[in-house]
Order: sequence, then structure tokens, then C-alpha cells
Amino acid sequence: MSELKQLSSSEVRQMFIDFFAQHGHKVEPSASLVPVDDPTLLWINSGVATMKKYFDGSVVPDNPRLVSSQKSIRTNDIENVGKTARHHTLFEMLGNFSVGDYFKKEVIPWAWELLTSPEWYGLDPERLYITVYPKDQDARKIWESIGIDPSHIYEDEDNFWDIGRGPSGPDSEIFYDRGQEMNNVDVDDPENYPGGENERYLEIWNIVFSQFNHTPEDTFEPLPNKNIDTGMGLERVVSIFQHARTNFETDLFLPLIKKTETFSDNKKYGQSAAEDISFKVIADHVRAITFAIGDSALPSNVGRGYVIRRLIRRAVVNGKKLGINDGFLYKLVPTVGEIMESYYPEITQNADYIASVVKSEEDRFNATLNDGLDLLNETIADVKSRNSDLIDGESAFKLYDTYGFPIELTREYAEDEGIKVDEAGFDAEMKKQQNRARNARGNTKSMGVQSDFWINVQDESEYVGYDTLVVDDAKAVVVAQDEANVPEAQPTENPIEVIFDRTPFYAEMGGQVADTGSIIDNLGEEVGRVVDVQHAPNGQNLHTIALSKALKNGARYKLVVDRARHLKIEKNHTATHLLDQALRNVLGGHTQQAGSLVEQHYLRFDFNHFGSITEDDLEQVERMVNEQIWREIEILTVETDLESAKEMGAIALFSEKYGDQVRVVKINDFNTEFCGGNHVRNTNEIGIFKIVSEAGVGAGVRRIEAVTAGDAYQLLHEREELLKQSAEVLKAPQVKELPRKIEALQMELKEVQRVNDSLQSKLTSQQATDVFSNIQETAKGTLVAEQVQVNGMDQLRQLADTWRTKSISDVLVLAAVVGEKVNLIVGVSDDKVKEGLKAGEIIKAIAPAVGGGGGGRPNLAQAGGKNPAGIEQALSQAKEFLA
Repeated sequence: MSELKQLSSSEVRQMFIDFFAQHGHKVEPSASLVPVDDPTLLWINSGVATMKKYFDGSVVPDNPRLVSSQKSIRTNDIENVGKTARHHTLFEMLGNFSVGDYFKKEVIPWAWELLTSPEWYGLDPERLYITVYPKDQDARKIWESIGIDPSHIYEDEDNFWDIGRGPSGPDSEIFYDRGQEMNNVDVDDPENYPGGENERYLEIWNIVFSQFNHTPEDTFEPLPNKNIDTGMGLERVVSIFQHARTNFETDLFLPLIKKTETFSDNKKYGQSAAEDISFKVIADHVRAITFAIGDSALPSNVGRGYVIRRLIRRAVVNGKKLGINDGFLYKLVPTVGEIMESYYPEITQNADYIASVVKSEEDRFNATLNDGLDLLNETIADVKSRNSDLIDGESAFKLYDTYGFPIELTREYAEDEGIKVDEAGFDAEMKKQQNRARNARGNTKSMGVQSDFWINVQDESEYVGYDTLVVDDAKAVVVAQDEANVPEAQPTENPIEVIFDRTPFYAEMGGQVADTGSIIDNLGEEVGRVVDVQHAPNGQNLHTIALSKALKNGARYKLVVDRARHLKIEKNHTATHLLDQALRNVLGGHTQQAGSLVEQHYLRFDFNHFGSITEDDLEQVERMVNEQIWREIEILTVETDLESAKEMGAIALFSEKYGDQVRVVKINDFNTEFCGGNHVRNTNEIGIFKIVSEAGVGAGVRRIEAVTAGDAYQLLHEREELLKQSAEVLKAPQVKELPRKIEALQMELKEVQRVNDSLQSKLTSQQATDVFSNIQETAKGTLVAEQVQVNGMDQLRQLADTWRTKSISDVLVLAAVVGEKVNLIVGVSDDKVKEGLKAGEIIKAIAPAVGGGGGGRPNLAQAGGKNPAGIEQALSQAKEFLA
């Protein structure tokens, strides 16, 4: 057997990419973990997830051969992380892909060459095993033809990749034999084979031969273009080259584990199985947290933000198990950056921002954790008071959902008190939440069925809308009805789709909506209206037309864009660029575009930002945009190669894919961006820019809506009218007098409130004299127990403060009806507290009488209830408690 190479994780990754690049593959950069235009995914969860648009035929790639190392997140089995050798939330998937180009006879020999050639991975062929689909004898024959021992090839019915509707097909899995010394089952165990449940044979690569469409009718039809989709888990392969028993003993995780050791209470990895799990959970989770925040996802209570929050909380709890009680996760972010520097330098570049987000969430959770412990203690006390030994699932889920308490933590605390947790009930509540999240993502299928019609349309179409909004002699080269090319289309209720050889109509892209307008025949009559324009799979502008007359394939027509609408869109698009840059300048370089919409009458801009935006910052952004408009800057557009554009400092969006030639829009030295949209020639054409609203719309995503030109004037005019109406109502002689009038009204209101508070205080004081005069004797001390008339719990506390200051009795119990609810407060003197009497125990004994519950400190406790009729009983029970 040949000696195993010693490769770092960065070397393993780069070698894979270099191999396929040498075989004509285009290197696709690792896409953002946040899916773009894909409502079916919460996260990018595989290499092929970023290639779906190529495989379903909605887009034809420039190069049908692609290779990538794609960062991915999966959280469907988060509870197993740290407990198994290879479960991760964040992982990298190495993959090579063919979109209708090569197939089995090319990809199988390439896979074998990469794995076994001394120039590449150089793995021992004797340690490699293959599985194939029994009906896929073609694949088996190819594997045998390149010299693989037939005894190393296994047939397995499970070797068929199918996710429902969409591309599917047989696959071949490749396993590496790590030796019996790495195994967790005996040699004669029935699971001891490649593909079985064992640790000896490690699956390292899956090659999918995507050759069928799984149709809605549940049949499997041959694809018009056969594809290759492969996936090699980086973490698994690295564990082989680094002789690691698990993925965690590799250079992808060990530096994080070693760093965590320095924060712990003298804990060391490898000393305790239970503590090792905590080390692994922390190392795994901080990688996922760091990359997710780096890709502009932020902690929240919904969607992917909830996943980040859950991972941070699980990591913090596991840190506490290692004796780490202060914030520490944020200190691990630079280590993640160091590990990933070679392929993901952006982590180090944004480390300060990422760490600040993690620290904020850690601090928040550590504070919440104490509140959660209080609630958990109250819940346990309530269970005991009912002579029960079970925390119900709803209460356990509240601890999890509100305070971030993992169920295992609740279980541990409960077990210490001899109490169990209804985990079935907890799971039911969790399922309800998962269903809500799933419904929020929609029911769109994960990958569409290929349509061979538009994929195979190769007719060229030139977009000329940058220079003109009218084309006099455009030829209709494709006229389609029901995805069939027809010689002539007649008017029907349904629009048709047409490709012209030249067009001034912009196809929707980059947030800018499509142009609309008219199709005119040689008689000067309107044939139809263009209602939408999208890109066909091969990039042509595909016009959706509502016909009013017949339209002939091959005929020539005059194409006229709605000029007034188009010019308004141009103004809003250029204003969007100005807004994007102003936000970066004012809020910081971490802000990134998270989406945009450029319409005729307004623009909408979504961006990533952690926290709210002050009015001063918003005003500064608006002023900065208008200053660029009033500077009357000429807009420069340049078509150049990608590298030259980057050297110009052009801002690129992670959601966009750029070809070798790109279009750059430059607004003097203020802003330079990649953009294929339409823009004004000079910023003065925008006229004026006005922000309409700013708000949060998701986890760490803010949204600004704004208007320009005539729409901005209309907005300002409407606001002026509102000011005039307000001045009239407040009897201000001029609008400018409004602030003074409002200030005077506020002063009057404060004075009325002060007088009201003074009167209320006097009433409370008078009531105290009456209440405290009725002192009762009990076996455990003197008691004042009365119902009072107050406005709320604050005034009850005032009475309790007066009682304590004057040492009126040993115990105080007050009740009040506020609205339809009951407020209870119990006070115990310090001397009685020392004797073992606790306010919290009294409140728990009497609160059920008013239909409520509560708790608090030994010397003061409070409760709420919904049954005012039970007040007399509660006061009576207080006296009985002291008997």
C-alpha cells in the first residue's frame, strides 16, 4: 500500500478545484449561505443548490462545466452535532458539475484519476470501494474498465438520487477503507461493508448521473440534457489525510477546540467524553455562526435568524458546561478567519463586525439565561406544589423558545429536583413551530422540471436600450405559444412570448423592473402591448406580449418603449446607487445590499444592518444623496473585463453572477458599481430624493423606500398640506409656529399629570392610614391583609414601602382589582425572613385563589390573577398560612 499524503484542508480544497479547472471547468466561487431568489431553501445546503437554475434549464451557463467548493448549512439534525464523528451544521461540499456536456464515461475516469494519481490525492486504490445502482450496469462497466477490482464494486438499491419532481438518476458512491482499527463494529458484523453503518468504510464522494425528469405524474422521462452532479465532503476527506478518527481532530476544528480550552475551567479536550461533546459543539457552531453572519444573516426570532440565535445559545450553554461563564464565542471569530483565510479571506476582513454581532447576542443571552433560570425554578416549584413530577411540554417549550433553554438543559435541572419533562409534548410544540416556518417558506418545489424548448432556442437577440428606446425594424425570430414556435400568433386571452433580433426593451434584472410599450406593424397600427420582459435560458430578452392583432414569425416590427415610464425608472435606479453608497458612508462598510426594487413611482432598497438607524443618520443619508444630485455629476458607463472592473473599485453583489465582460456604472468618485441597468446621464435629472420610510423587515435587514423627481414633489406637497391642517387645528397663525404650540400643549399636559399624581399620592397615603390600622395576630407574627383601591402594581409597591419603613407588622398582604385583573403583593419583615418565612411561598399559596401565580424575593413577592371574586379567599388563606 502506498504512503498516505499529508495534506492541509486548504491543500485538499485547492487540489480538487485545480484538477477540474485543468479539465475545462469554470470555477464558481462559494455563494452566500443566504439563498437568492429561492423560497424553497432557508440556507444553501449543498453544492448543487447554487446550480439549480442551470439544471432546471431556467439559465444556460456560459460554460457547461463547473467546479466549486460551496459552504453549506444544514440544521435538521442539530442535536447529533458533537455526539457523532461527522455531523456538522456548516460544511463545505466540493463538487464538479456538467450541464448537458460530459457524462459517465468522462466523469468516472476523472474521479479515479483525482483520487489515485500521485500527482493529485494519491490514495491507495486498494482502499477504495464503489457502490452502483443495480440497473446501472453502464456505470459498473466503466468502473471495471479503468481497472477497479470487481470485488470492490457493490450494487445497492439505494443508489438512486431522487428528491421528487425534477432531475434524478442513479449514482455511484466512493468509500475509503480506513482500516479495522478505526471501526466501531466487529469484523464479522453484518454492517461491516462499504455503505453499512460503520466507521471503517468512509463515504467520501457521491457522483450523480442525472438523466431523468421525475415528472408531476410520477414517471421518469429521459432529460433533454443529461447532467453530472457530484459532492465530496471536505471535512471527511481531510480527516483521511490527517489520520483523524473524527472530523473534529483536523485543522478545520482543532484550533477552535484548543482556543476554547484557554477559556474553560482547566478543561482539556480528550479527558472526558461529555466535555468533548461540548468542545465539538462549540467548534462546530461558531463556524456556522461566523459564516452566516458574514453572509449578512443576523440573529432573530424567525427563519434563519432563529437558527443563528439557537446555535449561539447552544454554544453558550455548552460553554457553561466547561466552566465558561463570560462571553467567549466572539473571541473565536478571528480563529475561524485564520483557519479559512486561504479561500474565505472575507471572514478576517469582517471579523470585527461579526464578533460584535456575536458578542451582543451572547451578552443578551447570558442576561436572559438568568431570567430563564428564575422561570425554570418557578416552574419546578409549581410542579411540586401540585404534587406532580412532570413539567408539561408547553412549559418546556416556552423555556426553549423564549429563553433559549435547550430541552436537555431543562431536563438536567429538572432531574436534579426529581422531576421529569414531557418531551413528547415538547416535540409536539416544536413540530408546530417547524410547520409554521415551513409554511412561511412556501410550497414551491425544490427544483423545476427541464423544458427543452427554451433551452434549445439559440437565436441571437441584441439589447440596444442603452442608446435608444425605439427600434424601427426589429425582426421576430421566435414566436411562441404554449412553448411551441408558431408561424403566426393570433390574439387570445393568454399573452404570447417573442424574441426579436434587436430590442430596446429592458428585461427585468438587478431589481429594475422590465420596460413596457408597444409593438407597431408596417401600417403604423399597434399589434400588441409588451407587458413583461424576462431573460430566456440562453440570455435573450423574452417579451411577453398581449396581442391585439396577429403577429408573424419572421416579420419586422417597430418596437417602442414607454418613454415616460422608462425615464422615471432610470431616475430611481441611479438614486438607488447613490443611496447604497450613502448608507455605506454613514453606517459603515459592513452594510450590504440585500435586495432592491426599482419601479416607476418609487424605489425600495433592502440592506443588512445590525440594529436600528437613528433619525440623525437617516437625515445624513438623505442629505448626502441630494448633495450628489445637486453636484450635477455626469454618469459614466464602461464595458470592460472583470478584473479591470475590480481594479476600478466597482462594488459587486454576491447575488449576481458576472461574465468575462461586465458593465460598470461610475458616479464620479462617489460610487462605482457593476450594473447592467438603465441610468440617467447626469444626476441633476433626478431632481430631488426623499426617503418615505425606513424599517426593519427581517433578521438584520432594514428597508428604505424613497421617491424622486415628481413623486418626491407630490410627497412634499401632501406633507405641507398636513402641516397647514395641523396649524389650523392648533390655531397656530403660521406653520412655523407649530413647534411652539405643541410645546405649550405638552407643558400643560405635564402640569395636569403632576397635579393628578399628587392627588393620587395623597389618596394612597390616606388609604395607607386606614389599611394599616387593622393588624391581626397569628401564630407566626402580626399580619395586615386588606383589599385596596389603587391604579396598579406600582401603587401597591408604594404602600409596601410605607409598611416596611414604619415596621407596621410582620407580614403584609394587599390585593387590588385593576381593570378585570387582580394584583397581589406580599411583604415579609427582615426578622421573619431570618426565621425562615418567605414571601414567595405565601404568594404561591394564595395566588391560585384569584386564578393566577407569581413569585419573587423572600422579603417581597407579587402575583397576578384573573378572578377578582377570589380576593377574600386569598386574604383568608394568607392568615391560615401563618396559623
